[in-house]
Amino acid sequence: MAEQTLSQDVSEDRLITETGLDARIASIVEPVITSMGYRLVRIRLSGQNGLTLQIMAERDDGTMTVEDCEALSRALSPVLDVEDPVDRAYHLEMSSPGIDRPMVRKSDFKRWSGHLVKCETAVMVADRKRFRGTISQVDDEGFLLTRDQASYGDEPTVRIPFEALSDAKLILTDDLIRDALAADKAAKAARNAKHTPPDNDG
Repeated sequence: MAEQTLSQDVSEDRLITETGLDARIASIVEPVITSMGYRLVRIRLSGQNGLTLQIMAERDDGTMTVEDCEALSRALSPVLDVEDPVDRAYHLEMSSPGIDRPMVRKSDFKRWSGHLVKCETAVMVADRKRFRGTISQVDDEGFLLTRDQASYGDEPTVRIPFEALSDAKLILTDDLIRDALAADKAAKAARNAKHTPPDNDG
């Protein structure tokens, strides 16, 4: 069962980070995002709609509202205008990680243990670089993946070191949707309880 209500450390380093211009943009925006109590998930500059800069972020409890996206967008736009890392016009798109989210921190794997993930490694692991299966066990060095589509001769489980990862993403399933919605509801309830003034009647 996933630890859905687990709160994460905003300063926890990402395992999977950007390269090139995306990395330059990340170095500009991440300090701002962190200072506002959010965590950067991913930066992606793509040719979509001319040129789109997608910045994916979340609160430390894993949630992200439309209001959160608007607040970050307002804070980041002037910083990006000053630093000007992109040499042509682009569209800024703030977004949440979504349910079938990228997995970029160790805590993501702990939080979503028991769910289906697809991942790639930068080096060969058990004679492969691409994997798909259920996260069955997680520690500080890596995670155990139980394959859901093991080929002939493959071991049913494989241990993947975090340092070998180059990409990882949750796979959308009914169980994931159910658990993600429950996690979101629990996180919002906890946040509302924290901000609700005590009842002084009586």
